[in-house]
Amino acid sequence: MSRIDDCFTRLRASGEGALVCFVTAGDPNLDTTEDIVLELGQAGADIVELGIPFSDPIADGPSIQAASMRALEAGTNVTKVLDLVRSIRDKSDLPIVLMTYYNPVLRYGLHCFATEAVASGADGVIVTDLVPEEAQEWKTAADAAGLSTIFLLAPTSTEQRIAEVSKLASGFIYCVSRTGVTGARQEMAQGVRDLVARIRSKTDKPVVVGFGISSREHVQEVCDYADGAVVGSLIVDLIAEKACSEALLPELREAVSELKSGTRLQQ
Repeated sequence: MSRIDDCFTRLRASGEGALVCFVTAGDPNLDTTEDIVLELGQAGADIVELGIPFSDPIADGPSIQAASMRALEAGTNVTKVLDLVRSIRDKSDLPIVLMTYYNPVLRYGLHCFATEAVASGADGVIVTDLVPEEAQEWKTAADAAGLSTIFLLAPTSTEQRIAEVSKLASGFIYCVSRTGVTGARQEMAQGVRDLVARIRSKTDKPVVVGFGISSREHVQEVCDYADGAVVGSLIVDLIAEKACSEALLPELREAVSELKSGTRLQQ
């Protein structure tokens, strides 16, 4: 059983949802990213999504686009991100999911990327722009390496797409709460609960909800009907604001601890 599977099994047994936190690797630099990931784990994050910066992040809004550009300008690349995962893994058992686009994976080589990701200590990968109908070659490489592949479903997903993702996904299924790009929002999108119910009618794999989640109240609402919530832009914005400050880690700890409290349904 993988670290991701263990995580959801433990949380379900204790009546908690998962807090999944996204950060862009290399923003502001790789050493700080390592400190941030370790701090997120200490503060209560259950899973960390580590974004591999890409020059054309079409699914991401302004906050994560800017973080990707800063990371690329700092010299971050796939090899360095895998080295970062290896260094984190020496210090923590926190489940780590790499989030990327297909171009970097294809250029690196599907088999090489999958095997080296597992060797570094990564547990899963989200290839944001890879649809299940075109994923067989990647899935073959990932499955052979023992790497979970997390697919995305959206409010526009057909029943056929939901059924296909339910069959192919491993680790968990990422439910996109709204059409459009990532970014913190004031209100949760309508219809997300129904989408999660549609997915759950076809699988018992964990379902987490992301895009637009920016408060404890959002996390609590999501964890009432899903297995977890993903928070990204809020964290990325805080990193950008406090990157050169000693307040960065303490403020991240406070923010993540507050978000995590929303996953404890019995409270």
